[in-house]
Amino acid sequence: MKLASLRSISLDGELVVVSKDNTKAVKVHEICPSMQNALDDWDGISPKLQKIYEDLNAGTHPDAFNLDHEILHSPLPRSFAWLDGSAFIQHVKLVRKARGADLPPDLLRVPLMYQGGSDRFLAPTADIPQVNFSHGTDFEGEIAVITNFIPMGSTPEEAEKQILLFVLVNDVSLRGIIPDEIKNGFGFLQGKPASAFSPLAITPDELGDMWKNGRVHLPLSVDYNGKFFGKANAGEMHFSFGELLAHAARTRDLHPGTILGSGTVSNEDLNVGSSCLAEKRMLEIISTGKASTEFMKVGDTIEIKMLNNSNENLFGTIKQKVVSSKARDLPFVR
Repeated sequence: MKLASLRSISLDGELVVVSKDNTKAVKVHEICPSMQNALDDWDGISPKLQKIYEDLNAGTHPDAFNLDHEILHSPLPRSFAWLDGSAFIQHVKLVRKARGADLPPDLLRVPLMYQGGSDRFLAPTADIPQVNFSHGTDFEGEIAVITNFIPMGSTPEEAEKQILLFVLVNDVSLRGIIPDEIKNGFGFLQGKPASAFSPLAITPDELGDMWKNGRVHLPLSVDYNGKFFGKANAGEMHFSFGELLAHAARTRDLHPGTILGSGTVSNEDLNVGSSCLAEKRMLEIISTGKASTEFMKVGDTIEIKMLNNSNENLFGTIKQKVVSSKARDLPFVR
């Protein structure tokens, strides 16, 4: 099943069921007004949504309409919790090296994770605001899960069973700000502005055999300024989603609608490219002694999508452009 949220006067958007080919949709307000409402009563509501999905794909639903992805918000325009892991060890090694930080001693045993701002996400086609070029605007291509209720202390196996939906992520990062935040002992805050998610959220069955061992075994396609940038396979996570969720639930319950990201998709095979600028810059430093790729400038564009083995665009496409923000660039408070 595929679900999405129309932009609307509600901060939570309006839930729609989307056809398998991403072209048609049905509004379901009478059943469930928003994605969060559906997640709050998934067992009761999802069978009704599934029936609409089947009718939509069969071409028999009377209320189907042609879907313009430009009117879609992120599937959850806001969330009670947005947690982001760093399950790809290659990414951790390169980015830590880039900012002169040591690798965590428990890198292979304990997942890295932070809790980001979730009060408002960017739409998948919304502009990325840039206050100052020196902030080092970067994209990060990821895959994430949206969960049902996960009790505190759940095992990885128990937690994995509560994954309801998958989405793609552009976890916008400000590389010029992050090092100082980390150096001061807290963070991230200013270095992690609003993220954007794919237009569509999909249930695990849409992934077929590519969802196994707690990982999605498909490449994440990243195009920067209209050119190939990366196609790293998301299946090479060191920690599974079950392990990441269990880590997050060690001392707290995770409530319906919790979003947990994989971290930037990254592979050791350099031929597949990268999913963020920071990695590419670090590889340039290793190869030539200096970084030649700049961080994002006003007018730069980023596209993130995931195709299955049948060349179907599973989640729709995150397609964003950097624009100049009118926000004042206030000095740091020391």
